[in-house]
Amino acid sequence: MSQRKINFNAGPATLPVAVLSQYAEAVMSYGNTGMSILELPHRGKDFLNIIEESKALVRELCGIGNEYEILWLQGGGRMLFSMIPMNFLKAKGAAGYIDSGHWAAEAIEYSEHYGATHILGSSKSSKYNHLPSWPSAIPADLSYMHITTNNTIYGTQYHSMPTANVPLIGDMSSDILSGRRDYSKYAMFYAAAQKNLGTPGVALVGIHKDFLAQEAGHQPPMLSFKAHVKENSILNTANVSGIYCSLLMLRWIKAKGINNIEAENARKATMLYDVIDASPLFTAHVPDPAHRSLMNVCFTAKNAATEQALLDICNTNNITGIQGHRAVGGFRVSLYNSVTEADTALLAQLMRELETKS
Repeated sequence: MSQRKINFNAGPATLPVAVLSQYAEAVMSYGNTGMSILELPHRGKDFLNIIEESKALVRELCGIGNEYEILWLQGGGRMLFSMIPMNFLKAKGAAGYIDSGHWAAEAIEYSEHYGATHILGSSKSSKYNHLPSWPSAIPADLSYMHITTNNTIYGTQYHSMPTANVPLIGDMSSDILSGRRDYSKYAMFYAAAQKNLGTPGVALVGIHKDFLAQEAGHQPPMLSFKAHVKENSILNTANVSGIYCSLLMLRWIKAKGINNIEAENARKATMLYDVIDASPLFTAHVPDPAHRSLMNVCFTAKNAATEQALLDICNTNNITGIQGHRAVGGFRVSLYNSVTEADTALLAQLMRELETKS
């Protein structure tokens, strides 16, 4: 078996070895079923137990109660970009969006297919190197307001969230359960799983029952949140193994503790930002520390030779996944919950060594 890589990919992201081991065991035989988790019936009691435990853990870790419905859906973030306006953008209403990066812009594009969509703030003109100012006045007649809490490509993140006077929806795909957050501020939050919650092919949705009641009701069942709630996330054949992997991640997060995870994520990000800010070789994409992401550290090198030197030294040390998104280039180091402090410290050390050699 080849040596396991130190994986800083933005997604699919690295998973804890403990979770991989448990998942690997379940692939051969899940519990006492005599079947692989890949073979487990999606309407059987064993999978229903997985669903119920995962829902309970989401509520516990998010600090919310039964006023929120918890769903596991397929189709990823883009499907939810479509489902949200399809279900909640009223025929004579409008939706408000904060344009803070690539995925926020895609959510806006999808919403525009369904009705009036207002951009309440944008940092596009500065290549998304800061968060847009929170709107001083949010129109009270909006059907909802949508934000992306962490922007993976450009490396910005909301560390606190002002209260909105309309239903607030949060795309938390890249920073859910990475620290303490008041989830009760959100009428709905959602996250594609392949960052902090498991493997691709599953998306988590938490939706307040009062907001769910506002669903328009004219979409087909597969695109209706109410229909998925009614069928307990098993309207169609569910991604059994993907949801089980998310359950393992939820157990791992609970065992580690949100407070400990938040502190560790802050330390990891500080390690890298300190090197970048002190170095003549690198420049952070986001200059204001208050706007910087703890999940995705994005930066550039001063020239192509330095960029290649960092890639080479990482390759020599079994490190992968630090290249920036194709839209912006440079580097992106993703520090999701499963990335260790030791691996982050090694990368910081290699960046310092590169500086001494230059």
